[in-house]
Amino acid sequence: MKTFKLSKKYTKYLLLVGLFLLFMGLSAMAVIGNWEPISLGLIITGIVAIGIWIVLQGSNDLTSPAQEFWGRRSTQTGTNAAFAMLAFVVILGLINFLGNRYNYRLDLTENNLFTLSPATQQLVRNLNQPVKLWIFDRTQYPQDKELLENYRRQGANFSFEYVDPNSNPGLAKKFGVKDVGEVYLESGEKRKYLQKVKETELLSEQTLTNAIQEIRSDRTAKVYFLQGHGERNLETKEGSLSEAVQTLKDKNFQVETFKLTESKEVPKDANLVVIAAPQQALFADEITALKEYQKRGGSLLVTVDKKTKASELEPILQDWGIKIDDRLVVNASEFQVRSLGPTAALVSSYGNHPITQDFKNRYSFYPDARSIELVKDFKDEKNIKATPLLFTSEQSWAESNLDKIEFNAESDRQGPLILGIALSRSIESATPQPSPTPNQENKSDKPLQETRMVVLGNTDFATDGFFSQQINGDVFLNSISWLSQQDDRLLSISPKEQKNRRLNMTFLQASLLAWLSIIIVPFLGLVIAGYLWWRRR
Repeated sequence: MKTFKLSKKYTKYLLLVGLFLLFMGLSAMAVIGNWEPISLGLIITGIVAIGIWIVLQGSNDLTSPAQEFWGRRSTQTGTNAAFAMLAFVVILGLINFLGNRYNYRLDLTENNLFTLSPATQQLVRNLNQPVKLWIFDRTQYPQDKELLENYRRQGANFSFEYVDPNSNPGLAKKFGVKDVGEVYLESGEKRKYLQKVKETELLSEQTLTNAIQEIRSDRTAKVYFLQGHGERNLETKEGSLSEAVQTLKDKNFQVETFKLTESKEVPKDANLVVIAAPQQALFADEITALKEYQKRGGSLLVTVDKKTKASELEPILQDWGIKIDDRLVVNASEFQVRSLGPTAALVSSYGNHPITQDFKNRYSFYPDARSIELVKDFKDEKNIKATPLLFTSEQSWAESNLDKIEFNAESDRQGPLILGIALSRSIESATPQPSPTPNQENKSDKPLQETRMVVLGNTDFATDGFFSQQINGDVFLNSISWLSQQDDRLLSISPKEQKNRRLNMTFLQASLLAWLSIIIVPFLGLVIAGYLWWRRR
């Protein structure tokens, strides 16, 4: 009898163990999504334990048959509870399984803040080859990760990965990462730099979708550097632009040099032409060829140095109402670039333009720079849109006598001065371009509607050694990107902003609300409760 009591005492725990194992097995199966040995073993063990408990309940009572055990009210109640729990576990497991297999999200926000636009959804679903986003940062901002998860749910060919550049320097070097937070898009052999993410500048659907649209296109912007007049060399040597050129290639630009005296015209596949600090004047036929290139929508980037004569560039710039000052800019502020002295102009003020819109108060510097002047009212007469890009401080001036650096109101020009300017002009008759050859994949399918030009009063800022300092390289790269005129392929995606639902209250209204919620309403509740207690006492 003692053995029977002991066995009956512990058999009830067998049921609990069996139900627990069964629940764990079904939960593991629901999370994993398929039948794994672990989840299957837990389920089988739990069923066996429950079966043993049932058998022992019928055989432990030697004085009563099994029918008497199952006829008990307690047995029936326990069995019903067990089946109800089992049904609950099965239903919960099925819900988790279906939720994991068939993902569905419902965005109830007013502006669908967490839903990608139809254009983005279609673009990601139709990707015919893998596209991967690389974020070189240890910090994973929740807003960015939620946005990227939305992209990944739309198509299997989109993926993203966070990489710590300090832990994986080889991969960071492969992409040319210079700072933590840089974001790159990769598809096959193509790589495209997007932006640098930080808490105040997160990823946006507009930026990411248009980057995917660009990188999946067969078009590649082609940059031609004019040579033959003492322009800056592109090969590695002192004062060359080799670092800038290599960065352009890393950003998926094609870079070539050409001489107008040999080609007679600007190549048809040129997205833009760079004239980097010529030391001699261009021939008349070269000037004509460049003007013809601009008439059909071509873009120019013109930079000068202290040896470039303004008169030699005048035939190109006069049609845009631009003049180059021969005087060098002097920086007389207390903060100067070390080892460069006062003739290195320091800029922290930028114009409102796509080239400089993200610079804010960041620094760039320009050794031996020259200021740029706009002819008064010229841009209005010629329908030219001109936007100054770079402004020096008020503690600067254009110095005419470098032997004695001292401001002279009669011969010098007081700052702030303009060191860079972006110009655009509509094309009166946009004629379709010739059909591209197999080597001209970068041409647009529709004619360009405007011609663009950027004029910078300095070239040294983009040369080897200076290019990677501060945001000098960003000024050069952003100018090239804007001039390449690839924005005709960008999708129009309006940024989504959460509507302001704040309730603006006066001090009196806020005080009244605080008294009502903290003191008056709770006090009335206590009074009513006390009155009811006293009535029922």
